[in-house]
Amino acid sequence: MQTLGIKSPSSDGATEHSGAARTGSGRALSPLLGGAATAIGGVGAVLALVDSPSVLRGPCALFFLLAAPAVALATVLRGLDRFGRTLCALAGSVVLNMLVAQGMLAVHHWSVRGGVVTVTVLSVPLPLAVLLRERISGKRT
Repeated sequence: MQTLGIKSPSSDGATEHSGAARTGSGRALSPLLGGAATAIGGVGAVLALVDSPSVLRGPCALFFLLAAPAVALATVLRGLDRFGRTLCALAGSVVLNMLVAQGMLAVHHWSVRGGVVTVTVLSVPLPLAVLLRERISGKRT
């Protein structure tokens, strides 16, 4: 059996793959894509909460339901490499959505609005707990 270790930065701040660091326009594109994803997720949540008849309601709400828990879980899993963190966060997002749907169906209170609110309520505390832990310990993990 093989044990995989978590990659940590060296004492000078460089990681093991410092030659693969992104530079140029690829680095400037990441915050832009993050902002666009946040906007699409926010629009999806708002359209679902106000029960809008818009054609964009379904795709944007689905994006929100997948992205919100995935981003929350990705902040908790910062020690993993990028691919592992993405894969685990997306899998956890699907699991969270399935558990919310199953719970709501089991108690016969299913609604799109309730699903969006429940996923939001479950997703928001995770990154806040990580930030609070960092603030208390005084260091980033």
